[in-house]
Formats: sequence, structure tokens, C-alpha cells
Amino acid sequence: MKKRAAATDYVLMVLGAFIMGFAIKNIYDPVKLVTGGVSGIAIIIKDMLGIPLWLTNTLLNVPLFLASYQIKGWKFIKRTFVSTAALSLSLYVLPEMHMMPTDDMLLSALFGGLISGVGTGLVFMANATTGGTDMLAALIQKVMPHYSVPQIMQVLDAAIVVAGAALFGIRPALYALIAIYAVARVSDGILEGLKFSKMVYIISDSSREISDVIMERLDRGVTGIQAEGMYSGDDKKMLCCVVSKKEISQIKEIVREIDLRAFVIVNDAREVLGEGFIEY
Repeated sequence: MKKRAAATDYVLMVLGAFIMGFAIKNIYDPVKLVTGGVSGIAIIIKDMLGIPLWLTNTLLNVPLFLASYQIKGWKFIKRTFVSTAALSLSLYVLPEMHMMPTDDMLLSALFGGLISGVGTGLVFMANATTGGTDMLAALIQKVMPHYSVPQIMQVLDAAIVVAGAALFGIRPALYALIAIYAVARVSDGILEGLKFSKMVYIISDSSREISDVIMERLDRGVTGIQAEGMYSGDDKKMLCCVVSKKEISQIKEIVREIDLRAFVIVNDAREVLGEGFIEY
């Protein structure tokens, strides 16, 4: 598999940061949705002191970058530096459009989470972040190694959401949780792939016949895995096959035709790379 060019990564970082900046400035800020992170702090400070979002985002990240540079070096922060600078730039140059109705917070939370999730996914895809609480969590983890970075981030972001609830009320905070969930789902989908497949495990005494019919009818490869029934002590052949969602009913029909006593397990496969699925 060819390695993605570094220039492509930086394009993804900047594009993702600008998409996030659009969501923060034009969807989250007008309805006071504090979704955690430095952007959430920036929305709080703007409401309290009138300081622009881009300036708060920049000023809060400067000491974090200086500390990270001293502790972990330039290699650790260089990509995040680019994406964070792009986010601050986007908050400065993007016009205020106020596209969403300010009286419909559910719509703002859903569409804000969708748009911000796309931007976050693109930044993560380039192996970067937009600084803020994730960088602070990495620094805290150096002195509190018994906690993981995600655990520390959860605490930091939760504290910011609580601060937003204290200032703007519980209603915006609850809608912010919806936005946070939407961001996580969309960014995960971008990272792991949106073309979901199904992985099927079949345990049967007629494994050869079942595999032959699957390969003939569906033109899908089947892998036989040697297994042992721990109750009976008998040797078994477990079949493993990856198919599309629409083919799973055909797999079940094939098994039903050949062996009604077969044991079938169906799992979700979030991303499948290779022939017949997503090409590298």
C-alpha cells in the first residue's frame, strides 16, 4: 500500500480545521453550545468578556504548545501546530453566517455535530489534533501515568461542559451532549470507513458443502479454521466469510438448505480492505 504524501495530510488538516471552525463560529457559538475543548472555553469567554473566539483559541494554546515542545519536542507538536493555527485562522477569517435558527437547539446540535465531526475526522485522518484539551491531557498524563490520555480528556471536557451549563443553563448543556455524540459517531465513521460489511462464522459438520455453495453462488472467498468442540471433543471446521450486508440473507439461506443444525455467528465488520471490498 502506497504511503499517503505528507502534503495530502496537511491539506486534510487545514480543510478539517476550517470545517470545524465553521461549525464552532456559525452553529455552536450563536446558540451557546459548549461541547468541551478549547473551543468551548472560547465560547464561554466570548460571552463573559467579549473576546473573539480566534483570539481565545490562540492564547490558550500558546502555553500548551510551549510546554509540549519542552517536554516532548517539535516532532510531537508540529502537525498539531498546523491544524491548531488553521483552526484559529478559520475562526478569524470565516464570516458569521448564522445559518441555523437560534431557537432550534436540537437542529443546531445535530448539524453542528455532523459538520464538526467531518472536520474532526479529516484532522484525525492526518494524524493530528487541534490542540487544546487533548494536548493538555497528554501533559497531565506525564505526571499522572496511571490514567490514560482519553480518561483525562473526558474529565477535562466534562468540566468545560459543566462550566457551560453553569453559565448558559442546563438546556444548552444537554444539547451539547447530543453534539458531542454526533461528532464522535461521524469522525469514527470517517476514520473506520462508512462501507460496513458482515463477518460470518459457521460451525457445521457439512462445512465443505456450505463453503462450496457460498463460493459458487456469491463468488466470495471462505476460510476454514481448524477448531475443537470443547464439550464433545470432536474436531470441527469453522468457516469464516466476509460479505456485504445485502448478502447476509443469502448466506443464511445457504446454511439453512444444507445443515439446519449449523451454528452461525454474524458480526459487524466496520472496514474491510482488499479484493471485492474497499481497494487500498
